[in-house]
Amino acid sequence: QVQLVESGGGLVQAGGSLRLSCAASGRTFSITQMGWFRQAPGKEREFVARITWSGDNILYTDIAKGRFTISRDNAKNAVSLQMNSLKAEDTAVYYCAAAEAGWAFSSWGQGTRVTVSS
Repeated sequence: QVQLVESGGGLVQAGGSLRLSCAASGRTFSITQMGWFRQAPGKEREFVARITWSGDNILYTDIAKGRFTISRDNAKNAVSLQMNSLKAEDTAVYYCAAAEAGWAFSSWGQGTRVTVSS
């Protein structure tokens, strides 16, 4: 199994930036892709971005395009999410997820809270 630990959340003003990181440990050799999801208060969890473990394929949802960048750090078995031009509606708990031996996300981190003040 893969263990995931997120970091980097916090409070930021609208228009500011944050960088989230997710460190993977355990059976990292089985990871096929990693992604970021978020859940705002009172809403369902939604997909934000994902990257293949090799880093050669990236997908963003519309809310992330042009503002967020997902990247891999092979040496650290980590994935980052650089978030720029943050808006109040980006306020949510952000979760890192990993897919193992397939493409469905099966391992999840504990989440890191991002609060954007307007």
